[in-house]
Amino acid sequence: MQPKYKRVLLKLSGEALAGEQKQGIDFNTVVRICEPIKKLNEMGVDVGIVVGGGNFWRGRSSGKMDRTRADHMGMLATVINALGVADALEQLGVDVRVQTAINMRSIAEPYIRSRTMRHYEKNRVVVFGCGTGNPFFSTDTAAALRAAETDAEIILKATMVDGVYDSDPKKNPDAIKFDHISFAEVLSKGLAVMDSTAASMCQDNDIPILVFSLEDPENIVRAVCGESIGTLVTK
Repeated sequence: MQPKYKRVLLKLSGEALAGEQKQGIDFNTVVRICEPIKKLNEMGVDVGIVVGGGNFWRGRSSGKMDRTRADHMGMLATVINALGVADALEQLGVDVRVQTAINMRSIAEPYIRSRTMRHYEKNRVVVFGCGTGNPFFSTDTAAALRAAETDAEIILKATMVDGVYDSDPKKNPDAIKFDHISFAEVLSKGLAVMDSTAASMCQDNDIPILVFSLEDPENIVRAVCGESIGTLVTK
């Protein structure tokens, strides 16, 4: 298999790292997800990873808590996941660095674009924690931002669904799956691909998004090698 892309940004949800536990980290699941990332690294593909934190904390469902504080708690949750992913990659023999948008020098590097690019030159995987470092922005927006900053050719959004549908396939058995859709359609129809800020940023910077299922982690390799899986969202 030959990679179609030289540099990718992989967006992993916190829920994906929880496995069947539905919360926290299931380390065996994390290792399974990291095995195909190792394959990409061995192919010479630059891989950046943005992780969510929903397996520990969801700020938007925190009730009466101050939204800014709730979002800061969510950022800390993403750091736990970033460290877990980094540990799994290291155990698989992959050279990896964790960078955070909020300074945590004792446990991770601060995010600096030039340092990220240097890590890519040395064939290291970089895991980004803390989202954008700002409240009111999702980790989807962080993925769009890091992809734009580091010249990623595509965002790979690995989810629990095998693509983008016109309605929720879990609630509507007649939901129609799209193989290819534009950002304009995603935004006008309010489809649950990414939040509108992230989708607009990808549209403005002409960064395609491939949405696919992580049920089989090997889909990560298939996606990078250009196989027809999931839903491709383009400008």
